[in-house]
Amino acid sequence: MAANDAYIREILLETSLVSEEQLERAARAGGHAGLVDALIQQGVVSQEDVSRALAAHSAMDFADLSNLMINPVLAETIPAEVARRFKVVPVSQTDSALSVAVGDPLDFDTFDALHHLLQRELEFVCGTPQAIQAALDKFYPDEAALRGAAGDDFSLGEVVPGAEGESGDAPIIKMVTMMLLEAYNMRASDIHLEPLEKRFRVRFRVDGVLHEMSNPPKKLQAAIISRLKIMSGTMSIAEKRLPQDGRIQVKMGKDKQIDLRVSTIPTNHGESVVMRILDKSSLSLGLPQLGFLSDDQEIFEQLLRLPDGILLVTGPTGSGKTTTLYGCLNFINKPDKKLITVEDPVEYQMSGINQVQVNADIGMTFPAALRSILRQAPNIIMIGEIRDAETANIAINASLTGHLVFSTLHTNDAPSAVARLVDIGVQPFLVSSAVRAILAQRLVRRLCPKCKQPDELSEKQMSALGIDYSQLGQASVMRAVGCDACKNLGYKGRMGLFEIFLIDDEVRHMVNNHASTVELRKRAREMGMRTLREDGVRKVLAGMTTAEEVIGVTMADSD
Repeated sequence: MAANDAYIREILLETSLVSEEQLERAARAGGHAGLVDALIQQGVVSQEDVSRALAAHSAMDFADLSNLMINPVLAETIPAEVARRFKVVPVSQTDSALSVAVGDPLDFDTFDALHHLLQRELEFVCGTPQAIQAALDKFYPDEAALRGAAGDDFSLGEVVPGAEGESGDAPIIKMVTMMLLEAYNMRASDIHLEPLEKRFRVRFRVDGVLHEMSNPPKKLQAAIISRLKIMSGTMSIAEKRLPQDGRIQVKMGKDKQIDLRVSTIPTNHGESVVMRILDKSSLSLGLPQLGFLSDDQEIFEQLLRLPDGILLVTGPTGSGKTTTLYGCLNFINKPDKKLITVEDPVEYQMSGINQVQVNADIGMTFPAALRSILRQAPNIIMIGEIRDAETANIAINASLTGHLVFSTLHTNDAPSAVARLVDIGVQPFLVSSAVRAILAQRLVRRLCPKCKQPDELSEKQMSALGIDYSQLGQASVMRAVGCDACKNLGYKGRMGLFEIFLIDDEVRHMVNNHASTVELRKRAREMGMRTLREDGVRKVLAGMTTAEEVIGVTMADSD
Protein backbone atom coordinates (compact mmCIF):
# COMPACT_ATOMS: atom_id res chain seq x y z
CA MET A 1 0.00 0.00 0.00
CA ALA A 2 1.06 3.57 -0.55
CA ALA A 3 0.33 4.45 3.07
CA ASN A 4 3.29 3.89 5.38
CA ASP A 5 3.44 1.02 7.84
CA ALA A 6 3.53 3.26 10.90
CA TYR A 7 0.20 4.85 10.01
CA ILE A 8 -1.44 1.50 9.29
CA ARG A 9 -0.03 0.16 12.54
CA GLU A 10 -1.85 2.86 14.50
CA ILE A 11 -5.12 2.22 12.70
CA LEU A 12 -4.96 -1.55 13.30
CA LEU A 13 -4.25 -1.01 16.99
CA GLU A 14 -7.01 1.59 17.29
CA THR A 15 -9.58 -0.80 15.80
CA SER A 16 -8.33 -3.70 18.00
CA LEU A 17 -7.68 -5.89 14.99
CA VAL A 18 -4.18 -6.74 16.25
CA SER A 19 -2.21 -6.56 19.45
CA GLU A 20 1.23 -5.01 20.06
CA GLU A 21 2.69 -8.49 20.39
CA GLN A 22 1.26 -9.58 17.04
CA LEU A 23 2.59 -6.44 15.37
CA GLU A 24 6.08 -6.97 16.77
CA ARG A 25 6.08 -10.61 15.72
CA ALA A 26 4.97 -9.65 12.21
CA ALA A 27 7.60 -6.92 11.98
CA ARG A 28 10.36 -9.38 12.93
CA ALA A 29 9.17 -12.06 10.51
CA GLY A 30 8.27 -9.73 7.67
CA GLY A 31 11.71 -9.26 6.18
CA HIS A 32 11.35 -7.36 2.91
CA ALA A 33 7.56 -7.76 3.03
CA GLY A 34 5.51 -4.90 4.41
CA LEU A 35 3.76 -5.04 7.76
CA VAL A 36 0.34 -5.75 6.26
CA ASP A 37 1.68 -8.58 4.09
CA ALA A 38 3.37 -10.16 7.10
CA LEU A 39 0.20 -9.97 9.19
CA ILE A 40 -1.83 -11.55 6.40
CA GLN A 41 0.73 -14.32 5.83
CA GLN A 42 0.62 -15.17 9.55
CA GLY A 43 -3.18 -15.29 9.47
CA VAL A 44 -3.57 -12.53 12.04
CA VAL A 45 -5.83 -10.45 9.79
CA SER A 46 -7.27 -10.76 6.31
CA GLN A 47 -6.83 -8.26 3.51
CA GLU A 48 -10.54 -7.44 3.80
CA ASP A 49 -10.11 -6.68 7.53
CA VAL A 50 -7.33 -4.21 6.74
CA SER A 51 -9.22 -2.58 3.86
CA ARG A 52 -12.38 -2.18 5.96
CA ALA A 53 -10.39 -0.62 8.80
CA LEU A 54 -8.65 1.84 6.48
CA ALA A 55 -11.94 2.71 4.77
CA ALA A 56 -13.67 3.37 8.09
CA HIS A 57 -10.78 5.53 9.27
CA SER A 58 -10.98 7.55 6.04
CA ALA A 59 -14.80 7.92 6.27
CA MET A 60 -15.06 5.92 3.05
CA ASP A 61 -17.52 3.12 2.20
CA PHE A 62 -16.18 -0.40 1.68
CA ALA A 63 -17.28 -2.06 -1.60
CA ASP A 64 -17.64 -5.81 -2.05
CA LEU A 65 -16.65 -6.22 -5.70
CA SER A 66 -17.10 -10.01 -5.92
CA ASN A 67 -20.48 -9.77 -7.69
CA LEU A 68 -19.75 -6.64 -9.73
CA MET A 69 -21.42 -7.08 -13.15
CA ILE A 70 -19.42 -6.10 -16.20
CA ASN A 71 -21.01 -3.09 -17.91
CA PRO A 72 -19.06 -1.82 -20.94
CA VAL A 73 -20.92 1.51 -20.87
CA LEU A 74 -19.74 2.05 -17.29
CA ALA A 75 -16.24 0.80 -18.11
CA GLU A 76 -15.87 3.48 -20.77
CA THR A 77 -16.11 6.21 -18.10
CA ILE A 78 -12.47 5.48 -17.24
CA PRO A 79 -9.99 4.75 -20.06
CA ALA A 80 -8.37 1.34 -19.76
CA GLU A 81 -4.85 2.73 -19.50
CA VAL A 82 -5.88 5.07 -16.66
CA ALA A 83 -7.69 2.31 -14.77
CA ARG A 84 -4.75 -0.05 -15.04
CA ARG A 85 -2.17 2.62 -14.17
CA PHE A 86 -3.91 3.74 -10.98
CA LYS A 87 -5.56 0.35 -10.21
CA VAL A 88 -9.11 1.68 -9.97
CA VAL A 89 -12.46 0.52 -11.37
CA PRO A 90 -15.78 2.32 -11.84
CA VAL A 91 -18.57 0.94 -9.66
CA SER A 92 -21.62 3.04 -10.55
CA GLN A 93 -22.56 6.45 -11.84
CA THR A 94 -25.30 8.99 -11.40
CA ASP A 95 -26.01 12.26 -13.15
CA SER A 96 -23.84 14.05 -10.59
CA ALA A 97 -20.92 11.74 -9.83
CA LEU A 98 -18.95 8.63 -10.76
CA SER A 99 -18.27 6.12 -7.98
CA VAL A 100 -14.74 4.67 -8.22
CA ALA A 101 -13.26 1.77 -6.21
CA VAL A 102 -9.65 2.18 -5.04
CA GLY A 103 -7.42 -0.27 -3.26
CA ASP A 104 -5.74 2.28 -0.98
CA PRO A 105 -7.98 4.90 0.67
CA LEU A 106 -4.88 6.80 1.83
CA ASP A 107 -3.38 7.36 -1.63
CA PHE A 108 -4.36 11.01 -2.07
CA ASP A 109 -2.05 11.44 -5.07
CA THR A 110 -4.25 9.00 -7.01
CA PHE A 111 -7.39 10.93 -6.06
CA ASP A 112 -5.92 14.20 -7.33
CA ALA A 113 -4.67 12.61 -10.55
CA LEU A 114 -8.07 11.06 -11.33
CA HIS A 115 -9.89 14.34 -10.72
CA HIS A 116 -7.48 16.04 -13.12
CA LEU A 117 -7.64 13.32 -15.82
CA LEU A 118 -11.37 12.58 -15.76
CA GLN A 119 -12.59 16.15 -15.23
CA ARG A 120 -15.75 15.15 -13.36
CA GLU A 121 -17.11 14.73 -9.85
CA LEU A 122 -15.83 11.51 -8.24
CA GLU A 123 -16.88 9.55 -5.18
CA PHE A 124 -14.35 7.01 -3.88
CA VAL A 125 -15.07 3.67 -2.23
CA CYS A 126 -12.56 1.13 -0.95
CA GLY A 127 -12.07 -2.45 -2.16
CA THR A 128 -9.36 -5.00 -1.48
CA PRO A 129 -6.38 -4.84 -3.87
CA GLN A 130 -7.11 -8.42 -4.99
CA ALA A 131 -10.74 -7.58 -5.79
CA ILE A 132 -9.64 -4.44 -7.64
CA GLN A 133 -7.23 -6.47 -9.79
CA ALA A 134 -9.89 -9.12 -10.51
CA ALA A 135 -12.35 -6.40 -11.53
CA LEU A 136 -9.72 -4.80 -13.77
CA ASP A 137 -9.19 -8.13 -15.53
CA LYS A 138 -12.93 -8.40 -16.17
CA PHE A 139 -13.63 -4.75 -17.02
CA TYR A 140 -10.64 -4.17 -19.27
CA PRO A 141 -9.58 -7.50 -20.85
CA ASP A 142 -7.39 -7.25 -23.90
CA GLU A 143 -8.88 -8.61 -27.12
CA ALA A 144 -6.73 -11.75 -27.13
CA ALA A 145 -7.67 -12.67 -23.56
CA LEU A 146 -11.34 -12.09 -24.26
CA ARG A 147 -11.32 -14.27 -27.36
CA GLY A 148 -9.37 -16.96 -25.52
CA ALA A 149 -11.97 -17.06 -22.76
CA ALA A 150 -15.04 -16.85 -24.93
CA GLY A 151 -13.95 -18.87 -27.95
CA ASP A 152 -14.82 -18.48 -31.61
CA ASP A 153 -18.59 -18.54 -31.00
CA PHE A 154 -18.34 -14.93 -29.81
CA SER A 155 -17.31 -12.61 -32.62
CA LEU A 156 -16.63 -9.29 -30.94
CA GLY A 157 -16.54 -7.41 -34.20
CA GLU A 158 -19.79 -8.79 -35.57
CA VAL A 159 -22.54 -6.28 -36.40
CA VAL A 160 -25.93 -6.83 -34.78
CA PRO A 161 -28.57 -6.26 -37.47
CA GLY A 162 -31.71 -4.64 -36.22
CA ALA A 163 -30.27 -3.91 -32.77
CA GLU A 164 -31.68 -0.76 -31.28
CA GLY A 165 -30.00 1.61 -28.86
CA GLU A 166 -27.82 4.63 -28.88
CA SER A 167 -24.55 2.80 -28.34
CA GLY A 168 -22.54 1.18 -31.10
CA ASP A 169 -22.65 -2.54 -31.77
CA ALA A 170 -19.27 -3.46 -30.25
CA PRO A 171 -20.21 -2.53 -26.65
CA ILE A 172 -23.41 -4.58 -26.96
CA ILE A 173 -21.51 -7.62 -28.20
CA LYS A 174 -18.93 -7.29 -25.44
CA MET A 175 -21.64 -6.77 -22.82
CA VAL A 176 -23.45 -9.97 -23.81
CA THR A 177 -20.19 -11.89 -24.03
CA MET A 178 -19.04 -10.80 -20.59
CA MET A 179 -22.47 -11.41 -19.07
CA LEU A 180 -22.35 -15.04 -20.22
CA LEU A 181 -18.79 -15.44 -18.98
CA GLU A 182 -19.71 -13.94 -15.62
CA ALA A 183 -22.70 -16.29 -15.28
CA TYR A 184 -20.50 -19.27 -16.12
CA ASN A 185 -17.82 -18.22 -13.63
CA MET A 186 -20.46 -17.86 -10.91
CA ARG A 187 -21.74 -21.40 -11.69
CA ALA A 188 -25.18 -20.01 -12.56
CA SER A 189 -27.80 -22.43 -13.86
CA ASP A 190 -30.07 -19.73 -15.31
CA ILE A 191 -29.77 -16.16 -16.58
CA HIS A 192 -32.92 -14.05 -16.28
CA LEU A 193 -33.25 -10.82 -18.29
CA GLU A 194 -36.42 -9.09 -17.16
CA PRO A 195 -37.77 -5.84 -18.64
CA LEU A 196 -39.36 -3.73 -15.91
CA GLU A 197 -40.98 -0.33 -16.25
CA LYS A 198 -37.87 1.76 -15.60
CA ARG A 199 -35.01 -0.74 -15.62
CA PHE A 200 -33.74 -3.88 -17.30
CA ARG A 201 -33.10 -6.38 -14.51
CA VAL A 202 -30.45 -9.11 -14.74
CA ARG A 203 -30.51 -12.01 -12.30
CA PHE A 204 -28.41 -15.19 -12.08
CA ARG A 205 -29.70 -18.33 -10.41
CA VAL A 206 -26.83 -19.87 -8.45
CA ASP A 207 -27.46 -23.12 -6.57
CA GLY A 208 -31.19 -22.55 -6.83
CA VAL A 209 -31.19 -18.98 -5.48
CA LEU A 210 -31.64 -15.88 -7.66
CA HIS A 211 -29.07 -13.08 -7.24
CA GLU A 212 -29.60 -9.67 -8.80
CA MET A 213 -26.60 -8.38 -10.74
CA SER A 214 -25.69 -4.92 -12.00
CA ASN A 215 -28.39 -3.91 -14.46
CA PRO A 216 -27.60 -2.71 -18.00
CA PRO A 217 -29.11 0.64 -19.02
CA LYS A 218 -32.78 0.36 -19.97
CA LYS A 219 -32.05 1.91 -23.37
CA LEU A 220 -29.90 -1.12 -24.31
CA GLN A 221 -32.67 -3.64 -23.60
CA ALA A 222 -33.74 -4.19 -27.22
CA ALA A 223 -30.16 -4.37 -28.50
CA ILE A 224 -29.14 -7.01 -25.94
CA ILE A 225 -32.18 -9.18 -26.69
CA SER A 226 -31.56 -8.85 -30.44
CA ARG A 227 -27.95 -9.94 -29.96
CA LEU A 228 -29.03 -13.08 -28.11
CA LYS A 229 -31.59 -13.93 -30.78
CA ILE A 230 -28.97 -13.63 -33.50
CA MET A 231 -26.54 -15.83 -31.55
CA SER A 232 -29.21 -18.56 -31.41
CA GLY A 233 -29.42 -18.60 -35.22
CA THR A 234 -33.09 -19.67 -35.22
CA MET A 235 -34.97 -16.85 -33.46
CA SER A 236 -36.44 -13.88 -35.30
CA ILE A 237 -35.41 -10.41 -34.14
CA ALA A 238 -38.47 -8.97 -35.88
CA GLU A 239 -40.96 -11.09 -33.90
CA LYS A 240 -41.59 -9.58 -30.49
CA ARG A 241 -45.24 -10.54 -29.95
CA LEU A 242 -44.91 -14.33 -29.64
CA PRO A 243 -42.77 -16.60 -27.45
CA GLN A 244 -39.66 -18.04 -29.08
CA ASP A 245 -37.16 -20.76 -28.20
CA GLY A 246 -33.61 -21.23 -29.34
CA ARG A 247 -30.25 -22.67 -28.45
CA ILE A 248 -26.76 -21.16 -28.24
CA GLN A 249 -23.49 -23.10 -28.12
CA VAL A 250 -20.67 -21.32 -26.30
CA LYS A 251 -16.99 -22.20 -26.02
CA MET A 252 -15.38 -21.43 -22.67
CA GLY A 253 -11.66 -21.80 -23.22
CA LYS A 254 -10.15 -24.35 -25.56
CA ASP A 255 -11.99 -27.51 -24.54
CA LYS A 256 -14.99 -26.34 -22.52
CA GLN A 257 -18.33 -26.03 -24.28
CA ILE A 258 -21.72 -25.29 -22.77
CA ASP A 259 -25.18 -25.06 -24.27
CA LEU A 260 -27.65 -22.29 -23.53
CA ARG A 261 -31.36 -23.00 -23.95
CA VAL A 262 -32.97 -19.64 -24.69
CA SER A 263 -36.64 -18.78 -24.15
CA THR A 264 -38.35 -15.43 -24.76
CA ILE A 265 -41.87 -14.32 -23.89
CA PRO A 266 -43.50 -10.91 -24.44
CA THR A 267 -44.37 -8.90 -21.31
CA ASN A 268 -45.79 -5.44 -20.63
CA HIS A 269 -42.40 -3.75 -20.87
CA GLY A 270 -40.66 -5.85 -23.53
CA GLU A 271 -39.46 -9.41 -24.05
CA SER A 272 -38.40 -11.39 -21.01
CA VAL A 273 -35.49 -13.75 -21.69
CA VAL A 274 -34.42 -16.80 -19.71
CA MET A 275 -31.29 -18.72 -20.65
CA ARG A 276 -30.70 -22.08 -19.02
CA ILE A 277 -27.04 -23.02 -18.89
CA LEU A 278 -26.58 -26.71 -19.67
CA ASP A 279 -23.10 -27.64 -18.47
CA LYS A 280 -22.11 -31.08 -19.75
CA SER A 281 -19.75 -31.60 -16.80
CA SER A 282 -22.79 -32.62 -14.73
CA LEU A 283 -23.14 -35.70 -16.95
CA SER A 284 -20.04 -37.28 -15.41
CA LEU A 285 -21.32 -36.96 -11.84
CA GLY A 286 -21.14 -40.17 -9.83
CA LEU A 287 -23.70 -41.17 -7.22
CA PRO A 288 -21.66 -39.70 -4.30
CA GLN A 289 -21.51 -36.33 -6.09
CA LEU A 290 -25.30 -36.42 -6.49
CA GLY A 291 -25.57 -36.62 -2.70
CA PHE A 292 -25.99 -40.34 -1.98
CA LEU A 293 -24.48 -41.47 1.30
CA SER A 294 -22.76 -44.85 1.27
CA ASP A 295 -25.72 -46.99 2.42
CA ASP A 296 -28.21 -45.38 0.01
CA GLN A 297 -25.63 -45.54 -2.76
CA GLU A 298 -25.24 -49.29 -2.27
CA ILE A 299 -29.02 -49.81 -2.46
CA PHE A 300 -29.34 -47.65 -5.56
CA GLU A 301 -26.44 -49.35 -7.35
CA GLN A 302 -28.15 -52.69 -6.79
CA LEU A 303 -31.32 -51.27 -8.35
CA LEU A 304 -29.37 -50.05 -11.38
CA ARG A 305 -28.14 -53.61 -11.99
CA LEU A 306 -31.67 -55.05 -12.25
CA PRO A 307 -32.39 -56.67 -15.65
CA ASP A 308 -35.90 -55.24 -15.96
CA GLY A 309 -38.61 -53.23 -14.26
CA ILE A 310 -39.26 -49.50 -13.77
CA LEU A 311 -37.26 -47.14 -11.55
CA LEU A 312 -39.07 -43.85 -10.97
CA VAL A 313 -37.54 -40.58 -9.81
CA THR A 314 -40.08 -38.17 -8.33
CA GLY A 315 -40.11 -34.59 -7.10
CA PRO A 316 -41.29 -31.12 -8.11
CA THR A 317 -39.85 -29.09 -10.97
CA GLY A 318 -36.26 -28.08 -10.24
CA SER A 319 -35.54 -30.91 -7.82
CA GLY A 320 -32.76 -32.42 -9.95
CA LYS A 321 -34.64 -35.42 -11.36
CA THR A 322 -33.08 -35.11 -14.83
CA THR A 323 -29.56 -34.85 -13.40
CA THR A 324 -30.16 -37.98 -11.34
CA LEU A 325 -31.41 -39.85 -14.43
CA TYR A 326 -28.32 -38.83 -16.39
CA GLY A 327 -26.17 -39.92 -13.44
CA CYS A 328 -27.86 -43.34 -13.60
CA LEU A 329 -27.27 -43.59 -17.35
CA ASN A 330 -23.64 -42.59 -16.87
CA PHE A 331 -23.25 -45.37 -14.26
CA ILE A 332 -24.67 -48.13 -16.51
CA ASN A 333 -23.48 -46.86 -19.91
CA LYS A 334 -21.29 -49.79 -20.97
CA PRO A 335 -20.46 -51.16 -24.45
CA ASP A 336 -22.48 -54.34 -23.80
CA LYS A 337 -25.73 -52.39 -23.18
CA LYS A 338 -27.89 -50.53 -25.68
CA LEU A 339 -29.42 -47.39 -24.16
CA ILE A 340 -32.14 -45.27 -25.77
CA THR A 341 -33.72 -42.14 -24.31
CA VAL A 342 -36.91 -40.29 -25.25
CA GLU A 343 -36.72 -36.66 -24.11
CA ASP A 344 -38.47 -33.34 -24.54
CA PRO A 345 -36.12 -31.62 -25.08
CA VAL A 346 -32.78 -33.44 -25.30
CA GLU A 347 -30.86 -31.24 -22.89
CA TYR A 348 -27.50 -33.02 -22.86
CA GLN A 349 -25.91 -35.08 -25.61
CA MET A 350 -24.27 -38.19 -24.16
CA SER A 351 -21.68 -40.32 -25.89
CA GLY A 352 -22.70 -43.92 -26.52
CA ILE A 353 -26.44 -43.34 -25.99
CA ASN A 354 -29.18 -43.08 -28.63
CA GLN A 355 -31.25 -40.01 -27.76
CA VAL A 356 -34.64 -39.30 -29.36
CA GLN A 357 -36.14 -35.79 -29.44
CA VAL A 358 -39.91 -35.56 -29.02
CA ASN A 359 -41.60 -33.31 -31.60
CA ALA A 360 -45.38 -33.21 -31.22
CA ASP A 361 -45.77 -30.94 -34.29
CA ILE A 362 -44.85 -33.81 -36.62
CA GLY A 363 -46.43 -36.60 -34.57
CA MET A 364 -43.28 -37.68 -32.72
CA THR A 365 -44.91 -37.88 -29.30
CA PHE A 366 -43.70 -39.88 -26.28
CA PRO A 367 -46.00 -42.86 -27.10
CA ALA A 368 -45.07 -42.80 -30.81
CA ALA A 369 -41.36 -42.68 -30.01
CA LEU A 370 -41.64 -45.46 -27.43
CA ARG A 371 -43.47 -47.79 -29.80
CA SER A 372 -40.71 -47.31 -32.37
CA ILE A 373 -37.71 -47.65 -30.08
CA LEU A 374 -38.94 -50.97 -28.71
CA ARG A 375 -38.26 -52.35 -32.20
CA GLN A 376 -34.66 -51.14 -31.80
CA ALA A 377 -34.04 -53.89 -29.18
CA PRO A 378 -32.67 -51.69 -26.39
CA ASN A 379 -31.62 -53.04 -22.98
CA ILE A 380 -32.32 -49.82 -21.11
CA ILE A 381 -34.84 -47.06 -21.84
CA MET A 382 -35.00 -43.63 -20.28
CA ILE A 383 -38.25 -41.65 -20.63
CA GLY A 384 -37.95 -37.97 -19.76
CA GLU A 385 -41.32 -37.88 -18.01
CA ILE A 386 -44.45 -40.05 -17.76
CA ARG A 387 -47.24 -37.59 -18.54
CA ASP A 388 -50.23 -39.69 -19.58
CA ALA A 389 -51.74 -43.16 -19.46
CA GLU A 390 -50.55 -44.15 -22.93
CA THR A 391 -46.91 -43.35 -22.15
CA ALA A 392 -47.17 -45.07 -18.77
CA ASN A 393 -48.70 -48.25 -20.19
CA ILE A 394 -46.10 -48.56 -22.96
CA ALA A 395 -43.32 -48.04 -20.40
CA ILE A 396 -44.81 -50.69 -18.10
CA ASN A 397 -45.24 -53.17 -20.96
CA ALA A 398 -41.61 -52.55 -21.97
CA SER A 399 -40.46 -53.29 -18.41
CA LEU A 400 -42.52 -56.50 -18.33
CA THR A 401 -40.88 -57.72 -21.54
CA GLY A 402 -37.30 -57.54 -20.29
CA HIS A 403 -36.33 -53.85 -20.40
CA LEU A 404 -35.04 -51.68 -17.57
CA VAL A 405 -36.94 -48.38 -17.72
CA PHE A 406 -36.08 -45.07 -16.01
CA SER A 407 -38.51 -42.18 -15.84
CA THR A 408 -39.78 -39.29 -13.71
CA LEU A 409 -43.08 -38.25 -12.15
CA HIS A 410 -44.18 -35.04 -10.45
CA THR A 411 -45.13 -36.13 -6.93
CA ASN A 412 -44.18 -34.83 -3.49
CA ASP A 413 -42.89 -38.11 -2.06
CA ALA A 414 -42.09 -41.65 -3.15
CA PRO A 415 -45.26 -43.53 -2.04
CA SER A 416 -47.47 -40.94 -3.80
CA ALA A 417 -46.07 -42.08 -7.16
CA VAL A 418 -48.17 -45.25 -6.96
CA ALA A 419 -51.39 -43.28 -6.59
CA ARG A 420 -50.29 -40.95 -9.38
CA LEU A 421 -49.86 -43.83 -11.84
CA VAL A 422 -53.26 -45.25 -10.92
CA ASP A 423 -54.85 -41.80 -11.25
CA ILE A 424 -53.64 -41.37 -14.83
CA GLY A 425 -55.19 -44.68 -15.82
CA VAL A 426 -52.70 -47.51 -15.16
CA GLN A 427 -54.19 -50.67 -13.67
CA PRO A 428 -52.91 -51.34 -10.09
CA PHE A 429 -51.78 -54.90 -10.98
CA LEU A 430 -49.56 -53.46 -13.75
CA VAL A 431 -48.07 -50.92 -11.34
CA SER A 432 -47.29 -53.58 -8.75
CA SER A 433 -45.81 -55.92 -11.37
CA ALA A 434 -43.54 -53.40 -13.09
CA VAL A 435 -42.31 -50.84 -10.56
CA ARG A 436 -39.19 -51.96 -8.68
CA ALA A 437 -38.42 -48.83 -6.65
CA ILE A 438 -39.32 -45.16 -6.38
CA LEU A 439 -36.83 -42.44 -5.50
CA ALA A 440 -38.06 -39.06 -4.24
CA GLN A 441 -35.61 -36.18 -4.02
CA ARG A 442 -35.06 -32.52 -3.27
CA LEU A 443 -32.02 -30.30 -3.71
CA VAL A 444 -30.17 -28.40 -0.97
CA ARG A 445 -27.12 -26.20 -1.23
CA ARG A 446 -23.81 -27.79 -0.31
CA LEU A 447 -21.59 -25.88 2.14
CA CYS A 448 -18.37 -24.50 0.65
CA PRO A 449 -15.58 -26.82 1.89
CA LYS A 450 -13.03 -23.99 2.03
CA CYS A 451 -14.84 -21.61 4.37
CA LYS A 452 -17.46 -23.53 6.36
CA GLN A 453 -17.00 -23.24 10.12
CA PRO A 454 -18.24 -25.23 13.14
CA ASP A 455 -21.65 -24.26 14.44
CA GLU A 456 -24.27 -25.28 16.98
CA LEU A 457 -27.92 -26.03 16.36
CA SER A 458 -30.50 -23.93 18.16
CA GLU A 459 -33.32 -25.49 20.17
CA LYS A 460 -35.76 -24.38 17.48
CA GLN A 461 -33.74 -26.07 14.71
CA MET A 462 -33.36 -29.28 16.69
CA SER A 463 -37.10 -29.35 17.34
CA ALA A 464 -37.93 -28.71 13.67
CA LEU A 465 -35.59 -31.47 12.49
CA GLY A 466 -36.46 -33.93 15.25
CA ILE A 467 -32.89 -34.08 16.55
CA ASP A 468 -32.14 -35.01 20.17
CA TYR A 469 -28.94 -34.34 22.06
CA SER A 470 -27.81 -37.97 21.79
CA GLN A 471 -27.29 -37.43 18.05
CA LEU A 472 -24.88 -34.55 18.57
CA GLY A 473 -22.07 -36.62 20.07
CA GLN A 474 -20.31 -37.45 16.79
CA ALA A 475 -21.84 -34.61 14.79
CA SER A 476 -19.87 -31.91 12.96
CA VAL A 477 -22.49 -29.23 12.37
CA MET A 478 -21.24 -26.40 10.15
CA ARG A 479 -22.40 -22.95 9.07
CA ALA A 480 -22.00 -20.95 5.87
CA VAL A 481 -19.38 -18.17 5.92
CA GLY A 482 -18.34 -17.06 2.43
CA CYS A 483 -15.00 -16.77 0.63
CA ASP A 484 -13.57 -16.09 -2.84
CA ALA A 485 -13.98 -19.74 -3.85
CA CYS A 486 -17.77 -19.61 -3.38
CA LYS A 487 -18.21 -15.95 -4.43
CA ASN A 488 -18.93 -15.06 -0.77
CA LEU A 489 -22.14 -17.11 -0.78
CA GLY A 490 -21.03 -19.72 1.76
CA TYR A 491 -22.35 -22.49 -0.47
CA LYS A 492 -20.86 -24.18 -3.52
CA GLY A 493 -22.97 -26.57 -5.55
CA ARG A 494 -26.02 -28.58 -4.60
CA MET A 495 -26.76 -32.15 -3.60
CA GLY A 496 -29.85 -34.29 -3.23
CA LEU A 497 -31.91 -35.41 -0.28
CA PHE A 498 -33.37 -38.82 -1.05
CA GLU A 499 -35.99 -41.28 0.12
CA ILE A 500 -35.97 -44.73 -1.49
CA PHE A 501 -39.19 -46.75 -1.54
CA LEU A 502 -38.47 -50.39 -2.38
CA ILE A 503 -41.40 -52.42 -3.72
CA ASP A 504 -41.56 -55.83 -2.01
CA ASP A 505 -44.20 -58.59 -2.19
CA GLU A 506 -46.29 -57.11 0.62
CA VAL A 507 -46.32 -53.68 -1.05
CA ARG A 508 -47.39 -55.33 -4.33
CA HIS A 509 -50.24 -57.00 -2.51
CA MET A 510 -51.26 -53.66 -0.97
CA VAL A 511 -51.18 -51.92 -4.36
CA ASN A 512 -53.37 -54.65 -5.90
CA ASN A 513 -55.84 -54.06 -3.08
CA HIS A 514 -55.94 -50.30 -3.74
CA ALA A 515 -54.10 -49.34 -0.54
CA SER A 516 -53.97 -45.61 0.18
CA THR A 517 -50.82 -43.51 0.04
CA VAL A 518 -50.88 -43.24 3.86
CA GLU A 519 -50.89 -47.04 4.18
CA LEU A 520 -48.09 -47.41 1.62
CA ARG A 521 -46.01 -44.80 3.40
CA LYS A 522 -46.53 -46.57 6.73
CA ARG A 523 -45.34 -49.84 5.16
CA ALA A 524 -42.32 -48.09 3.61
CA ARG A 525 -41.38 -46.71 7.03
CA GLU A 526 -41.68 -50.20 8.53
CA MET A 527 -39.25 -51.41 5.84
CA GLY A 528 -36.73 -48.79 6.94
CA MET A 529 -37.31 -46.03 4.39
CA ARG A 530 -35.77 -42.76 5.53
CA THR A 531 -37.79 -39.66 4.77
CA LEU A 532 -36.35 -36.68 2.91
CA ARG A 533 -36.03 -34.81 6.21
CA GLU A 534 -34.26 -37.70 7.93
CA ASP A 535 -31.76 -37.91 5.07
CA GLY A 536 -31.29 -34.14 5.39
CA VAL A 537 -30.64 -34.48 9.14
CA ARG A 538 -27.83 -36.94 8.42
CA LYS A 539 -26.25 -34.44 6.05
CA VAL A 540 -26.62 -31.56 8.52
CA LEU A 541 -24.92 -33.62 11.25
CA ALA A 542 -22.18 -34.57 8.77
CA GLY A 543 -21.45 -30.90 8.04
CA MET A 544 -22.50 -31.15 4.39
CA THR A 545 -25.33 -28.59 4.50
CA THR A 546 -27.17 -26.41 7.01
CA ALA A 547 -30.33 -26.87 9.05
CA GLU A 548 -31.93 -23.89 7.30
CA GLU A 549 -31.52 -25.56 3.91
CA VAL A 550 -33.06 -28.86 5.01
CA ILE A 551 -35.95 -27.25 6.87
CA GLY A 552 -36.71 -25.05 3.88
CA VAL A 553 -37.07 -27.87 1.33
CA THR A 554 -38.76 -30.46 3.58
CA MET A 555 -41.54 -28.35 5.07
CA ALA A 556 -44.15 -30.88 3.91
CA ASP A 557 -42.30 -33.83 5.46
CA SER A 558 -44.04 -34.37 8.78
CA ASP A 559 -42.78 -37.87 9.56
